[in-house]
Amino acid sequence: MNKSELLKNLHSSSRSNLFSIEIPKAAKEDERLIDGLVRELVKDGKIKLREVVQRDCSIYLSGIIKYATK
Repeated sequence: MNKSELLKNLHSSSRSNLFSIEIPKAAKEDERLIDGLVRELVKDGKIKLREVVQRDCSIYLSGIIKYATK
């Protein structure tokens, strides 16, 4: 998974500009990869996170997709 694939997944799971998605993870490395990609999207101004929940086998993300960036 890369940053553009994650953003596409967020767009497909969104209602207007709000999204909520549960991403399955297989290992601790997946958790670090997803965390890094999410941080990059927040830093780039593409999304704003409201909630992140780390579960045993998945990561739940909820937030806002920003359509107009600065």
